[in-house]
Amino acid sequence: MDLKQFYHRRKVLVTGAGGFIGSHLTEALARAGAHVTAMIRYSSSPAWGNLEHLPLDLKNSIKVIAGNIEDPEFVIQAVRDQNIVFHLAALVAVPYSYVAQRNYVRTNIEGTLNVLEAARRPGVSRVVHTSTSEVYGTAITDRIDESHPLQGQSPFSASKIGADKIAESYFRSFSTPVVTVRPFNTFGPRQSARAFIPTIISQAATREVIELGALDTLRDMTFVGDTVSGFLAAGATSGIEGETINLGTGKAFLVSHFAHRILSLMKVKKRIARDPERIRPATSEVFRLVSNNEKAWRLLRWMPETSIDEGLRLTISFVEANIASYRANDYNI
Repeated sequence: MDLKQFYHRRKVLVTGAGGFIGSHLTEALARAGAHVTAMIRYSSSPAWGNLEHLPLDLKNSIKVIAGNIEDPEFVIQAVRDQNIVFHLAALVAVPYSYVAQRNYVRTNIEGTLNVLEAARRPGVSRVVHTSTSEVYGTAITDRIDESHPLQGQSPFSASKIGADKIAESYFRSFSTPVVTVRPFNTFGPRQSARAFIPTIISQAATREVIELGALDTLRDMTFVGDTVSGFLAAGATSGIEGETINLGTGKAFLVSHFAHRILSLMKVKKRIARDPERIRPATSEVFRLVSNNEKAWRLLRWMPETSIDEGLRLTISFVEANIASYRANDYNI
């Protein structure tokens, strides 16, 4: 399928458009000629989050609306007259979920409910709901397929399980045309240093010692451009309503491996240490996340194309070019 042709002139809403994946998805849709409405969270700042990194011509081509995903009336107005809705708005930081549990329920579960309820109205042909591999918890199989049990090992993952089940219920109860995509760990330019790859890069550029949390966890890392192509395919492929689809590479490496690989690519030598404040509670840590992506290939003809090293080089270039923003808050590095 020619995805650019499919999305040309279609009315598309992206919630969470100012975030990491959301900004890349919004950019890809704008480049395809879609009529994009980008929903960002309202704040007193006029900034558009990661959408600020888009070229001026693309920024001028999208409609940006600021509001709150927890406000059902606002969501109804945002969804009205849209053909396709990509729902990415969420609280995603695992550590913050340990201290703000109710916020995660309101944003991730109630926000998803608002989007799905709004999408029951005529005209919406597809809702692509965003899950996360964190819903699986620590794997009980070598590679995780979509039938793996769901385990709420953090308030964040529990909230996303709830959101996923709300999406499932709307398909089963009301035939809402929703597809759930479940990205495994995604990395790339624009990602916050709350994620470990930009944390490593920003610390390697500014410190003598790199402080990380668990070094012995296995992660399946997908470059953001590949994750976005999976979203686009999920929004365009017919006959997949009600499905849940993993987006991952099927390969995993230790966090320590990524740290040493990044240092090698940056051509620097730094000491790596564990920071106790970055360690999750023992029964909450997810030690192994490796996707089985056979379903994505079978239904979407999707397969990641960007090598780890290529993705890391692009991410390193972005972080180094924007190091001031990473140094603005010590928590971020």
